[in-house]
Amino acid sequence: MTQASLAATGTAVAVTGRGRGRRPGSSRRRRQGWIAWGFALPFVIVFAVFMIVPIVGSFAMSFTDFRAQDIRSPFSVDVVGLDQYVKVLTDPTFLKSMGVTATFVVVGIPVTMAVALALALALNSGGGRIVSFLRVGFYAPVVTSIVAVAVVWRYILQPDGLLNSALALIGIQGPDWLNDTTWALPSLIAMAVWRNVGTLMVIFLAGLQAIPTDVKEAAMMDGASAWRRLTSVTLPMLRPTLLLGAVLISVGFLQFFEEAFVMTQGGPLDSTLSVAYYTFKQFGFGQYGVASAASYILFLAIALLSLLQFRLLRTKD
Repeated sequence: MTQASLAATGTAVAVTGRGRGRRPGSSRRRRQGWIAWGFALPFVIVFAVFMIVPIVGSFAMSFTDFRAQDIRSPFSVDVVGLDQYVKVLTDPTFLKSMGVTATFVVVGIPVTMAVALALALALNSGGGRIVSFLRVGFYAPVVTSIVAVAVVWRYILQPDGLLNSALALIGIQGPDWLNDTTWALPSLIAMAVWRNVGTLMVIFLAGLQAIPTDVKEAAMMDGASAWRRLTSVTLPMLRPTLLLGAVLISVGFLQFFEEAFVMTQGGPLDSTLSVAYYTFKQFGFGQYGVASAASYILFLAIALLSLLQFRLLRTKD
């Protein structure tokens, strides 16, 4: 090989090496990445300003004695640490609100899930236009404003309201539902069940329709009764759907606020005072540190309940 050919070969190898080192595809991907971040930047900024910053700020505030008069000098507040949480957890009013919220959740969630599952099973076994009409009817309260629903129920549950008028026709004198410490909370639970059953009904109905028909037919051919098919086939295969519904509705029930705010204002005698309503009242009193601590206690309760539901309703391998 001549000296000229060796030089030409070396030049070609060098050019090829430089060409491989540039990788035009990687620069294009990098440019596309910057463009994507440019489109996402407005959302990231808004999310950071209106979500991340307030969350971090409220969490820090929960360890201080921040009050309304400290707004002008927010950095002069005293850091009290966990004493703020101890103060909240030893407040008799907060403890009562926790009991009210626990009752609302423990009673309301199972009843809502049971009614929704029964309706989903009934609608899944039916057909025709009447089923479509019933689906819309049961789901209508979900898309209705909670404030409007609460106002209507407040008029229904008045001493001379629709419910007591109906009871009077059969000779029963109804109580003052919303001003009686015995009946106020059950009244709110009944309204919450009525309003939320449509959401779970739609979710459960979708889960039922996803169960393979050959599995149901095999159980019927084996002679399994309707109850045995429900408990041994339908419910086990519906576990993921039940978990989804339980988690979604638990978050709402633990944070119930509008019902008590519109219908009872937390009364009578704090018998319908929820943790969310307690937090709202503390903000109204200017006790921002106390309200922040109560908010994060509620957040912890939601997280623990969700973990418990995942453990109980997760699919068994």
